[in-house]
Amino acid sequence: MSLDERPGLPVEPGEDTLQPSSRIPWWRAVWGDRMGRVGLVLVIVVLALVVVGPMIFPFAASSFGLSANSILQPPSGGHWLGTDELGRDVFRQVLVGGQISLLVGLSATAIAMVVGAGLGLVSGYYAGWRDNVLMRITDFFLVLPTLPLIIALAALLGQSVVITSLVIGLTSWPQTTRIIRSQVLSLRERPLVLRVRSLGATDRRTIWVHIFPNVSPLIFANLVLVLAGAILSEASLAFLGLGDPVHVSWGTMLHFAFTSGAMSRGAWWYVLPPGIGIVILVLGFSLVGHSLDRILNPQSRGAR
Repeated sequence: MSLDERPGLPVEPGEDTLQPSSRIPWWRAVWGDRMGRVGLVLVIVVLALVVVGPMIFPFAASSFGLSANSILQPPSGGHWLGTDELGRDVFRQVLVGGQISLLVGLSATAIAMVVGAGLGLVSGYYAGWRDNVLMRITDFFLVLPTLPLIIALAALLGQSVVITSLVIGLTSWPQTTRIIRSQVLSLRERPLVLRVRSLGATDRRTIWVHIFPNVSPLIFANLVLVLAGAILSEASLAFLGLGDPVHVSWGTMLHFAFTSGAMSRGAWWYVLPPGIGIVILVLGFSLVGHSLDRILNPQSRGAR
């Protein structure tokens, strides 16, 4: 049986296995951290509202007609957060808009993680000229101003949920590549990796069986932080009028509130709810991400 067909190598007592020492599930570890606990509560509350809310609350999504009795009306028993410039229920839009913001954030984060983690693994493991080329490309994207680049690409490629996700995802990977590469550079010199390589393991097996499981906690921690940034980037694009005009998100709500003159007319109920939703969700994911980084990152644990 070849080395690549073996389920694993026997490990001598005390040998560096590269495996994380903690067996505590990540959610329990985060819940035990004050910052992570606050972040989880914020995220769970918002997710429950935007995912389950549209199925529970019976507010109509359609326009109620353009009349003085329906346009930009303040909160009431029939409309908890009032109506917008087309007479639509703002509370319903906040719930549905949160789903689009989350969808774009998750899609963009998935793209960023695949690109960033993949390049980081290749760059850190092979080093040499591959590392030099990939790092120069990464440095180029790191020094570019992210938001102007996202705006330019979105204006060039068009306005849709797919395009927005692609643009944000393809501009959010460099930091992940740097983090994963630095960890892989250390892992590739560990005794277990040197041992399996000397016994003839292929690069593919070495990366996926012995290195990737040990950088996956860092990928997961960074994923949550990138997700927070992706949601904020989507809101920024939509506010500037570069979001999908067909689907309502928190950013497009702010855009239409601004263009319709809601603030000048004192319609605070149209502006504050989507803005507060963005702040709470981004803050929640940021707190969870920083907590995960402190728990899963060995260097962060040592600095505590």
